[in-house]
Amino acid sequence: MKVNFCMVTVEQIIKLFAERGDSQYGGEAVTQRQHALQCAALAVQAHASPALVTAALLHDIGHLVHALPDDAPDQGVDDAHEELGYRYLRQIFDESVTEPVRLHVPAKRYLCAVNSDYHAQLSEPSIVSLKLQGGPMSETEVAEFRAGSFAEDAVSLRRWDDLAKVADLATPAIEDFEKYLQAAAMHSMQQKAET
Repeated sequence: MKVNFCMVTVEQIIKLFAERGDSQYGGEAVTQRQHALQCAALAVQAHASPALVTAALLHDIGHLVHALPDDAPDQGVDDAHEELGYRYLRQIFDESVTEPVRLHVPAKRYLCAVNSDYHAQLSEPSIVSLKLQGGPMSETEVAEFRAGSFAEDAVSLRRWDDLAKVADLATPAIEDFEKYLQAAAMHSMQQKAET
C-alpha cells in the first residue's frame, strides 16, 4: 500500500482531521473524528499523561493517511493502520506516543487471549478486524507483549478505544487537544536534543 508522508507538524495533524475526519469509523456509528475525540476525552478523564492523551487522540490516524475504502475489513483487507500511524507519527513524537499507537491492535489480541469476557464485549466491526489482525494471541505472544515497556499504556488505550463509539456524544473539539499534542511534540524534541 503506497502512502506518502510529508514532514508532520501538529498543525498538519489538525488539518488532516478537518479534511478526512468525517469519514466513517469502520462499521461503527461514529466518524473517525468523533472516535478520536471520545478516546482522547476518556484519557483525559483518566488523568493520563500528555503523551498518552496524544496517543489516544491519534491512535487511528493510520486510517486517515491511506486511500483504502472505509469498509476495507469487510472486503478482507487489513489496512495495518496501527503500523501506518506509528510510521507517520514517529516523525514528530517519541515512543511514549508512537508505541501505544503501534500496540493498540496487539493489545486487543492480548485482551482476547487473557480475558474470556473481553471478546464478547467487542463490537461486530472489531470482531471482523480481529480475525484479519491474527485473532487472540498465543501464550508466547502474550508473554512477549507483557514484557514490552508500553504494554500497560497500550491496554489502557485499547479499553478507551473500545468505549469511544457512542453516537452523537458531545466532546471537546480537536483544537482543545492541541496543548497535549504540542506538549508531547516538545517532549520528543527535548528527548532528541539530549541524545
